[in-house]
Amino acid sequence: MAGKLFVIATPLGNLQDLSQRAIETLREVDLVACEDTRRSSRLLAHYGIRTPLLSCHRFNERERLAGVLDRLRDGDRIALLSDGGTPIVSDPGALLVSATIEAGLEVLPIPGPSAVTALLSVAGFDADRFVFDGFLPHRAGERRRRLRELAAETRTVVLFESPHRIVETLRDIERIFGERRVALGRELTKLHESVLHGAAGEIAARLGLDVRGEITVAIKGASTAAEVATVDEEAERTSEVWREALDEADGDRREALRSAARKLGLKKAELQRLLMELGEDG
Repeated sequence: MAGKLFVIATPLGNLQDLSQRAIETLREVDLVACEDTRRSSRLLAHYGIRTPLLSCHRFNERERLAGVLDRLRDGDRIALLSDGGTPIVSDPGALLVSATIEAGLEVLPIPGPSAVTALLSVAGFDADRFVFDGFLPHRAGERRRRLRELAAETRTVVLFESPHRIVETLRDIERIFGERRVALGRELTKLHESVLHGAAGEIAARLGLDVRGEITVAIKGASTAAEVATVDEEAERTSEVWREALDEADGDRREALRSAARKLGLKKAELQRLLMELGEDG
């Protein structure tokens, strides 16, 4: 008889958030495939669970597939865990789940904690329809381009961001989304948990520069034509500054690029990419 793969959501921080069903399943399975054996071992030890662990993270997931699938075919019941929250959602595990399904084996969810739904529940605005966009690109120009694509969304937008980029990202959200309401959750369910509400610029000022912990951001969807119109404000300003710089430099594109980048607070390479996107590179 073939085994089963259980995808189990685990606590974001507070160990008491693990469901009774998850606890019982972790005790009964033959193996736990997890993102980090050190973190998962602490969780299991808290509940007196001694099930063997196997590391299965983004760097070795493909190598682990054959062995895990063989065990499932032999009848083993295996649990899949991430470091916190629901596996697959901005965490490894998609390859294993997909391969298990393709092999005709059963995959069952054990639902539980999720930073996305946790923040939406306390954001204070519509969560009937929302868009989860994971982590934004690391590069500033690419991040702003992605935010411009999201700014016309009428659904709530949920993002993850790293603590060392969050202030810069909030400044970009302020520039592109205007005064749209934002909710930011830091260290959700953990000892130093906090949820901040307000415009992006206000939240950035309250956070300060030394930000730590895991960050989730929810942005209210556009509800009026005026809010949608703010999507184009940065693009219009960029085009205006570029054309003025080009006139002042008598058509010298290299000098104009240097001047416009300085005025806009961008690196020259970032400005070049943005100008190409706006059709101003000709």
